[in-house]
Amino acid sequence: MSQDQVARPSARWSLRRWWVASSVLLVLVLLGSMISVGWAIADLTRSRTRLLDTIGPAVVSTQQLGTALINQETGVRGYTLSGLEEFLTPYSAGVADAARARAVVAAAQSELPWLVGQLDSVDRAIEAWRGVYAEPVIAATKAGAPPPTVEAGKQEFDAVRSALSTLQSRLETDRTAARAALNNAASRLATTCVITLGGLLLVVLVGVGLMTTSVVRPLSRLTDEVRQVADGDFAHPVTVRGPREIASLGHDVETMRVRIVTELDRAQAAGRDLARSNAELEQFAYVASHDLQEPLRKVASFCQLLERRYGDQLDEKAGQYIGFAVDGARRMQVLINDLLAFSRVGRHTGKHADHDATALAEQATRNLTEAITAAEATVTIDPLPTVHGEAPLLTSVFQNLIGNGIKFRGSAPPTVTITADRDDTTWTFSVTDNGIGIEPQFADRVFVIFQRLHAKDSYPGTGIGLAMCRKIIEFHGGTIWVDTEHTGGTRIRFTLPTIDSEPIPTPTA
Repeated sequence: MSQDQVARPSARWSLRRWWVASSVLLVLVLLGSMISVGWAIADLTRSRTRLLDTIGPAVVSTQQLGTALINQETGVRGYTLSGLEEFLTPYSAGVADAARARAVVAAAQSELPWLVGQLDSVDRAIEAWRGVYAEPVIAATKAGAPPPTVEAGKQEFDAVRSALSTLQSRLETDRTAARAALNNAASRLATTCVITLGGLLLVVLVGVGLMTTSVVRPLSRLTDEVRQVADGDFAHPVTVRGPREIASLGHDVETMRVRIVTELDRAQAAGRDLARSNAELEQFAYVASHDLQEPLRKVASFCQLLERRYGDQLDEKAGQYIGFAVDGARRMQVLINDLLAFSRVGRHTGKHADHDATALAEQATRNLTEAITAAEATVTIDPLPTVHGEAPLLTSVFQNLIGNGIKFRGSAPPTVTITADRDDTTWTFSVTDNGIGIEPQFADRVFVIFQRLHAKDSYPGTGIGLAMCRKIIEFHGGTIWVDTEHTGGTRIRFTLPTIDSEPIPTPTA
């Protein structure tokens, strides 16, 4: 095949290389997508943690700190006006609450470093208010001395409010920024997912396109080319391009096509030779059936005539020789007739039809009536199925097998039994006798033409009978063999195809 018809496999990428390249590309895209999505999720998690776990609690705690300071200021004022100790309870509780709230706000310093300075300002303002006003007022009230002026306390507490307001304002600013960062992170995650899905879809589409262009289409073209050849156009060359494996496959198919064409040419030539040989065989059959048998008949006739006219003039030895000549001529005629019948099986075919195998076996039995009566034989025929084939040929099979059962008998009167069993698409026929049997080592030899297991003087025949049966059965699509497991005689088994619509015969009781 030329290089223009099929690309050299080495000049193209192999499917393995395509697969590896596509897999590497897909892995890289998936890896990049996983990194992008993972980074977006991590960014979203950081933004959410900063807002909900750091800034949010700090804002709430700052508000709680302001409430605790107001409670302290209220407690100091109530105690100053009433002088009663229970009015100091809000002050004491406010101090504890302020400490707890301040600790929560201070915990956010790792994420909000600016809190250090702001908390210091708030702490200084609170300490100044307590040192300048709250503690002195409480001490003076307990001692019954006049307390510091209210204006001094108001000035210090206004400083506390101012520092706390600055802290709250800064936290609100950070919370607003954190919310915006959280929204941006969520948007980036959504965008990354959309881009990732789009990229994966693009990779899949590109992969499908490359697979279609590089694999599916070349395979489709190769299929069309092969189908055209399979439909009978053996002269059509198989041309294909594609990956190395497909190109190699196309090259192998083209090589096979060329080999088939070559073998077909040889088969056609052999067919012509066979047709010529069959024509010559037909001519030989004609000669054998006419030109050869005529001299044999004359030899037998003249020998018999010689014996009748001059028998009284011949001695016993001469009469014996004449008998040998007549017997040889007759056996030669039988042999020629058997050979003709053997050669015509499968060539001079009659009409194939459905026949009752029971009727065929019974006809064979009637043909052997004289031999059956002489041997006092018993032939038993079980119900047999309907088979498809040529009635004369199938009758000949039964006749040969029944005749062998009678011919090769022992001391007891011969019995022959014919049965049939179905096995899926075949019928298996069994012809069983109680004769001398066949040794297992000769089970194949008996079906070879002219092969005899006994001397001609012991059992008459030409050695063609079982070979004829084998040829007829194989002509009808079956097989025939000797059942070597059977003892006490001979069992010949053969198969024939079943007819789909035929019923299974019921054995009689």
